[in-house]
Parts: sequence; structure tokens; C-alpha cells
Amino acid sequence: MADERILVVDDEDLIREIICSVLNQAGFVCHPVISGTAALSILQSDGAFSVVVSDVVMDGMDGLTLLSHIKRDYPEIPVVMVTAVHDISVALAAMRNGAYDYLLKPFEREQLLASVRRAVENRRLKAENLAYQTKLESLVSARTEMLRQALSDLERSYDITLEALGDALDLKDAETEGHSKRVTAFTIAIARAMGLPQDRVRVIARGAFLHDVGKMAIPDAILRKPSRLSEEEQEIMQQHALLGYQMVRRIPFLHEAADIVYSHQERYDGSGYPRGLRGDQIPLGARIFAVADTFDAMTSDRPYRAAQSISSARREIERQSDKQFDPEIVKVFTSIPEHIWSDLRTEINAQSRNRRHPISKIARN
Repeated sequence: MADERILVVDDEDLIREIICSVLNQAGFVCHPVISGTAALSILQSDGAFSVVVSDVVMDGMDGLTLLSHIKRDYPEIPVVMVTAVHDISVALAAMRNGAYDYLLKPFEREQLLASVRRAVENRRLKAENLAYQTKLESLVSARTEMLRQALSDLERSYDITLEALGDALDLKDAETEGHSKRVTAFTIAIARAMGLPQDRVRVIARGAFLHDVGKMAIPDAILRKPSRLSEEEQEIMQQHALLGYQMVRRIPFLHEAADIVYSHQERYDGSGYPRGLRGDQIPLGARIFAVADTFDAMTSDRPYRAAQSISSARREIERQSDKQFDPEIVKVFTSIPEHIWSDLRTEINAQSRNRRHPISKIARN
């Protein structure tokens, strides 16, 4: 990473110093500037930067305006937005306008480094793909496999970004920490036991992992309320399936997964929400997820009750066959040995405990 130059744009001295300190220690060459105008000036004179890391709220030219200039004039440079503004509309505007990633303050050291490294790798892969295209006539055979691998690597980099998003959601809803990863692992286990193709399993896994992404738009006062929700609050909470669908469906490689996000609260007998789908009207991935999600909920500790045993949870899911759950999927689920579930839970929980602490509590109004 020694040759990778990072342009850091923030109008606060302390934040620039912290970000540059982290990046310099990791081997990057960091160039700090105090404004969007200064960033454009240095890009015009020396555009050889691997990544731009920019704040959103700045005096003068804000980060979103800077982003639009960079995407127009320097489209090959990925931009990572960093802000303390916890507003989903700002995040969506940044991603729609071409931001590679979006980090919320306070962030962890490893979050910043992982995002910058992915952005550097993303630019490298895109440059390689362009080089492959220019040699298409003479390197058709060799290029085909190389391009396939490059696109596969690019897709994996997106999946890593999704994992960071899932971790952010778990931090927002601490009661269900690790839930997204566990329920995804359980969903994959069932899908594989059904003999589904790997490409289909991958789509279903993404939908399972992002199932609750819409909760990022639900007010904390409702999401974290310790007591029973009112009828009005329940209606707001139930909007998360639609909100998540609207957030995900415009991302091309998540188009199929978005249907699972939209349908993950539907029930086989038609009593679910938001559309009251029943039976095969519910996407297969959502029907698989429903079993995995309920199983994880019942076998996890909650403040108001202790976790049930795996055997007890399996029996309850069998009782709900043809009501809440697709009976064919329940049959597959109950055919999987119990130790598989305990092994998966142990592994995922261990991963969650290894999350690093934030390096700083950077905040800004």
C-alpha cells in the first residue's frame, strides 16, 4: 500500500489528523486538505490519488457537491464519505451519486482501513477490467477467465461492504447483536440441504443478511423501546420491510435479494405483512429465511426470556408447519442434525465477540 495516495478532505483539524494518522500507520500516503475547493484544486494539478475520503458537512463546498465534481471529472477515483449525520436520506443520496462507501462517526480504526482498502482494490480491479477490454481481439480466450475472476473478486468486495452494513445494524439494535450473521448461516444451511444451486444460495444469503436493513430508518425511540410498542409504533416498525426493499432494490446485484427483504415477514398462511402473501406467492428465499429467523429468535437469549433448547425450537417450528412456515422447508429443516445448528451458532458468536473497539469517539453536529 506504500504507493497508494489518499486525499483526505475535512474542515476540522482534529478529524483530519486522526484519519491521516490511521492511514499513514497502515502504509498509505495521506494528503489532508481543509475544504472541497482545495480538494478540487489539488486534483486538477495532481490527479494521481487512489481514493478520496471526504466529510459530508463542511463549510463552503459540502461533501456531496465535491462528490459530484469528482464523479464527473475523475470517475476512476472512488470516494468514501465520512460523517456524523445519522440520516438515511443523506446516505442514500451519497450512494446514488456514486460514493463507494459511507462511514458513520464514531467509526472504528479497522472500519476505516477496511473501507479504504476495498476502495483501492475496487479501483485496481476496474483498471484491470478496462485493460482487458482494450486487448479483447488478441486475448479473447485468456481474458474471459481473467475477467470472470476479476468480477468475482469485485462481487466479493461488495459482500464485504454488506457485512459492514449488517454490523452497523447490529450495533444500532444491540438486543439482536449477531442475529444477521446467524440467521444468514442458518438460511444457507437449509438452502444447501434443499440442493439449490450455489448462485441461488448466494442470492438468498444476501437477502437473509439484509432482511432488517430497513430498521436503519426506524427511529431509535421505537427500535430500542424496552416496553411493548403501541399500535401506532407497531405500524411504524412494520414499515421496515418496505423501507428495506426500497433501499436495496435499486442496487443491480441486489435486485433479486430485495424481494426477500420485502417478503421476510410474510407467513405461509397469508397472515403476515406487508402484503399478506401466502404459499408460493412468497419468494422461496423468504420462506427459507422465515424458518431460520424464527429458529434463531427462539434459541437466543432475550432480556425478557431465556433461550429455548434446539429440540424445543424444532418442535415448535414443526407445529407451525403449513401455518407460519412452508411444510416442505420444515421437513428439510428438521432433517438437519442438531449439532449443525449449535456448531454454526458457536462459530458466528465467536466472530461477533472479536469486533474491535472504536479508536475514537469522533462526533460532529
